[in-house]
Amino acid sequence: MEAKAVLRNIRISPQKARLVADMIRGQQVDVALNTLRFTPKKGAMLIRKVVESAVANASQNEAIDVDTLFVKTIFIDGGPMLKRIRPRAMGRASRILKRSSHITVVLDEM
Repeated sequence: MEAKAVLRNIRISPQKARLVADMIRGQQVDVALNTLRFTPKKGAMLIRKVVESAVANASQNEAIDVDTLFVKTIFIDGGPMLKRIRPRAMGRASRILKRSSHITVVLDEM
């Protein structure tokens, strides 16, 4: 049985969030949560919330044993971008893209 949690429109670049997601992919949930708790990155705090939410979703199903869960898949998709401009030389402007992410975590039993 699988448990899933999704966090959408988070103001972190997908590239930065994927660095943290790669660290916990395939790990058991308790090991993954400890790894995220002591990782000094913004993405670690956000991904930890999603993993804890997926564990809470799994605990609602009596058929799932929460102690045997592991991170089956975790992926970070790009969300909508805020488009801003920055003034440049000679009256020109360059675009700044403030990226956002969708974080999806799927847990499964061993």
